[in-house]
Amino acid sequence: MSFTRETATENAKNDLAERLGINADEIIEKGVVDKDFPDMSLGAPVADEMSAQMIASGWQIMLGATGNVYEYRADKYQLRLYDFEGENYIVEQAA
Repeated sequence: MSFTRETATENAKNDLAERLGINADEIIEKGVVDKDFPDMSLGAPVADEMSAQMIASGWQIMLGATGNVYEYRADKYQLRLYDFEGENYIVEQAA
């Protein structure tokens, strides 16, 4: 599996809808920009995760729902939710 900007954004919308218990069509795309992240965890490591310290190019995906803005980070290998209720989450990762 490999992500594109579009598939990462769609998967992020579906994940957020499930987490919030709403329909995906209630999620507003606030913006998707190309971004270089500081490491292979896309600057969003999960607890006790070690990641290679090299620049990873991908996308910062900003979504709006329930009066809040949520940030996802993705590259062609993974999709992560950044700082959701104080935690980072790996949503999907290529095997």
